[in-house]
Amino acid sequence: MLVDPGQLRLLALIERHGSLTAAAHALQLTPAAVTQQVAKAERDWQVPLVIRGPRGATLTEAGALLASHGRTVEEASDRAEAELAALLGHLLLRLRIGTFQAAALHLLPPALTTLRHRHPNADVSVIDVVSGRGADEISAGRLDVAIVASWGTPLTPPPHVRAHSLLLDPMVVVLPDDHPLATGQPADTALHLKQLRDESWVSILAGHAAREQFHDAAREAGFTPTVRFETESYDVAQALVGTGIAVALVSRLALTHAPGTTHRELAHPRPYRQLYALTRTDAGLTPLADMLIDLLRDVARDITATWEAPLQEKQRSSKLTARSLKSPRF
Repeated sequence: MLVDPGQLRLLALIERHGSLTAAAHALQLTPAAVTQQVAKAERDWQVPLVIRGPRGATLTEAGALLASHGRTVEEASDRAEAELAALLGHLLLRLRIGTFQAAALHLLPPALTTLRHRHPNADVSVIDVVSGRGADEISAGRLDVAIVASWGTPLTPPPHVRAHSLLLDPMVVVLPDDHPLATGQPADTALHLKQLRDESWVSILAGHAAREQFHDAAREAGFTPTVRFETESYDVAQALVGTGIAVALVSRLALTHAPGTTHRELAHPRPYRQLYALTRTDAGLTPLADMLIDLLRDVARDITATWEAPLQEKQRSSKLTARSLKSPRF
């Protein structure tokens, strides 16, 4: 029997979207036409492929097997379409970006503003993508640039994906603003993590790289943290800290200055996350991707300079004070 790539792709779409209607929309067909195609595929393969239910459609074991090959067909089809569009000049101004919340709020907007001024006709789209999915989305050709984070370890992208380093984002301690460590010493005092060994903590959910980094840092500081609250969001963590019930370790970039909170830098060595922009190694089909990378690096340098300015000012003041103490008095 000749294999019909269209049937394989159809099954892959049903598996991805969970319904015949959604698959029909993706194929720009009517639901009735998709139903007919599924019936024909089951006749051709002589085995049930799709289980229809009140909440959508799932694949049988045979359908899932064929769908795995359909994903390969779909990716190949997407690449062929993208390459053809590039030859026709349709991709020169297209830029599909994936990012996570903190980068979308603080890193991406200034870069996109400059890019749109330079290329007002640019076809730009932005979607939320968790860091762990960024490389897959680039490899599959669904994104041109993905901004991702790696917690304390260098990122090792898969083949055909290039990682561009953007920003070293240190972790800071967020405290209730009436906490003794917030009120009993200067605001620019760096804390050692061991000073917080007896605290209750709000932490990122178990299984996330940020949570593993937190526990590693606590272990190096000589204690096991008491985690009372878990969340996927640094914003939620800071809001809970504002109630006075716990403290949290939060990325500097993700600080919201939530009511009732303050933050302190951590003394070195301190945990951090590294931000990267991912692109395909053969990014010649998307020239705006390289421009965006350069603009993101400019923004990252500005952000880092803003963070370092108070420390540099403190160091200058300390040097001036030291000189004045050494100067002769008349």
